[in-house]
Amino acid sequence: MQMLAFLLCFGFPFSTAFYFHAGEREEKCLIEDIPSDTLVTGTFKIQQWDTGRHMFLESAPGLGMFVTITTYNDEVILSKLYGPQGTFYFTSHSPGEHIICLESNSTKLVSFGGSRLRIHLDIRVGEHDLDSAIAQAKDKVNELTFELEHLIEQIEQIVKEQNYQRDREENFRMISEDTNSNVLWWAFAQILIFISVGIFQMKYLKDFFIAKKLV
Repeated sequence: MQMLAFLLCFGFPFSTAFYFHAGEREEKCLIEDIPSDTLVTGTFKIQQWDTGRHMFLESAPGLGMFVTITTYNDEVILSKLYGPQGTFYFTSHSPGEHIICLESNSTKLVSFGGSRLRIHLDIRVGEHDLDSAIAQAKDKVNELTFELEHLIEQIEQIVKEQNYQRDREENFRMISEDTNSNVLWWAFAQILIFISVGIFQMKYLKDFFIAKKLV
């Protein structure tokens, strides 16, 4: 099983959309570095290569997509089979890198290769689906109020992301200070070793010359 990791680091909540190619039995993974308690929304669509037309079809009938989200501690947050297109959601429980893996449910053997797939993927970090949420909430609140709540939610997400980056910078600063301290002590130890070796060599040569009655 082949894995391709796309490293995407988010400074603020935003949406990023792209597509990539994969074999029917090939797993593709990407890494998201996100703060804790953050909603992540992913929307995907599969297009299958038509060898007769030499083009990608608009859909991939009969194929589904396994979506697996794990942390670097091997904690499984989501593992679910979807259709040829769909939307998945998950909320991070702790800050750090999360691994999102996608693989089709094709039953073709790897040795026969299968056809080529084009997978469209849209990842949104710290952002709710505004359009669908408005449609569901029309009977309760008006659109303007909901957009205001959505804006406040985005501001809270930005503050959360800034706090997360501040904690990372603090950890990096502590590691840098510890490293500099270790380097300083190692340099001091090297100087002591050189001085000790020099004194030993001088004493050895002096004793040698005295023994040979050269001085």
